[in-house]
Amino acid sequence: MCGIWAYFRSSALTETEKQKLLPRFRQQIKKIRHRGPDWSGSFLENSNGSNYTAFIAHERLAINGLSSGAQPIHNKEQGLILSVNGEIYNYKDFDKVFQEQYDYQTDSDCECLMYLYQDAMKKYEQEGVVDFKIMENYLKTALDKIRGIFTFILYDQKRQKVLVSRDAIGVNSLYYGCSSDNELYISSEMKALEDCTMVKVFLPGQFLVLDLTQFIIHPFVQYYEPTWMTSDSYLPGSLDDIAKNVRESLIETVKSQLMTEVPFGVLLSGGLDSSLIASISQRLVSEGVSKDWGDKIHTFSIGLKDSPDVIAAQKVADFLGTRHHTFEFTVDEAEAALEDVIYHLETYDITTIRASTPMYLLSRRIKAMGIKMVLSGEGSDEIFGGYLYFHYAPNEAEFQKECKALISRLHYSDCLRANKSTMAWGMEVRVPFLDRNFLDVSVQIDPKMKMASRDEHSKRIEKHILRYAFKDGYLPDELLWRQKEQFSDGVGYGWIDHLKKIANERISDSEVSNHKMMTGETLTKEALHYLKMYDKLFPGRRNILPRWKPKTDWDGVNTDDASGRSMKVHEKAY
Repeated sequence: MCGIWAYFRSSALTETEKQKLLPRFRQQIKKIRHRGPDWSGSFLENSNGSNYTAFIAHERLAINGLSSGAQPIHNKEQGLILSVNGEIYNYKDFDKVFQEQYDYQTDSDCECLMYLYQDAMKKYEQEGVVDFKIMENYLKTALDKIRGIFTFILYDQKRQKVLVSRDAIGVNSLYYGCSSDNELYISSEMKALEDCTMVKVFLPGQFLVLDLTQFIIHPFVQYYEPTWMTSDSYLPGSLDDIAKNVRESLIETVKSQLMTEVPFGVLLSGGLDSSLIASISQRLVSEGVSKDWGDKIHTFSIGLKDSPDVIAAQKVADFLGTRHHTFEFTVDEAEAALEDVIYHLETYDITTIRASTPMYLLSRRIKAMGIKMVLSGEGSDEIFGGYLYFHYAPNEAEFQKECKALISRLHYSDCLRANKSTMAWGMEVRVPFLDRNFLDVSVQIDPKMKMASRDEHSKRIEKHILRYAFKDGYLPDELLWRQKEQFSDGVGYGWIDHLKKIANERISDSEVSNHKMMTGETLTKEALHYLKMYDKLFPGRRNILPRWKPKTDWDGVNTDDASGRSMKVHEKAY
């Protein structure tokens, strides 16, 4: 992954403006250099009589196409300039078609995006009608074919258009903003948009087209519209049939995401999701997939001394035979990193900050070992209703509705955490559970196959179908059927306890009361503690991200704390 940044304006820069603005732009772009420490590149369109400005910058993290994948990629013959943050897992399917038609400039898996766009635009132009809705449909069809995690900016010199898009679920972060009606800024992170009076999140599964000739930003288009998001029907099949589809699809997805030219590993918490990704990865590597890096994968865990996750992760690693690395942290070390974590996350959400801090510390240790890419287990809890509050879902329909709602908001929570905690240290994270193909197989499974049961005579643990799908030797039974631990709990129960303690010490009752009087919002001391740090770092940007919370209107769900331990069904509930 990388950092991308762009500025577009309806008029050309004068020489005086160039001398003033370009150095300022570069200072802002440096704020996302942690995302791409391997190389910096830029492209400026402000000559040859152009009546607009197009400035595109790229901070590169090299994962594939190491020797020739520098960006922005410029195909002069086609008049296309491309800057991408991400990985296109099915790029070989596109290359088979486009390498016969176009002169490739790099070995990057991302270059195919230029020709996917070019192919769509040629089909549109063959219609012989100038109609944005027709263009929109061709671009929609093209983008809907992409399987990967990405954000990109594509500038078409000949047509004087810009295409900007974000991946289906929003694994990679993207923001846009402006300071006037004739300007548009794009950035991987909000912090690099200092000059904008308005900044918004670029939503997942969407694209926008900017027409530079008249500087018209066409309405955002939703290209990703899966049937599972709107359909209330469930996939047919028996428990064994569905389990087989889940197993085969997840294995295929992990295999597709092992494409890399750099050393990689798996984040292993010892919970079900990361343990399955590690198990599948180890099997694939031992069979010769990604053979450049040996026959054993590296796995990584972190926690307070003797934390539940550290103990469970070691058991998983011993069972799988991975090269396992355990890192311990103290509450003081994690507390010292809080402001840096909030700076990188660009959120004040309690749950995200709690979980991101150990992930941020772990990512630093992993990157120091020379690892540049890791696989992680994000997304499974949203798909399969794995959070402990799902035990209190009143019925199957409400269970399914909440799963879909969580998936649609992942770019505000777990995807944001995974992407920014790792990219803070220039390391890429991949999330197999959120692959489009796997979502198609798993989201519309009948909730009865996913749901936990609280009936004493038929007690069944959460995410039943996923556990059942991998019951034949992928993990030891004690780990396959281990109860859900949210990452912020599993790293050590003392971590959240410490956060509450320092918030109580630093935030007074009067501050909480004053905040409620001024905003009408009731916050805990911990939430207000993070909000104050966020406001210090990002004044005036408070409206960017909503906060994560359980479905508190379900009977039995604790409304005071989002921690899994706040639910009575937790084995060590408080």
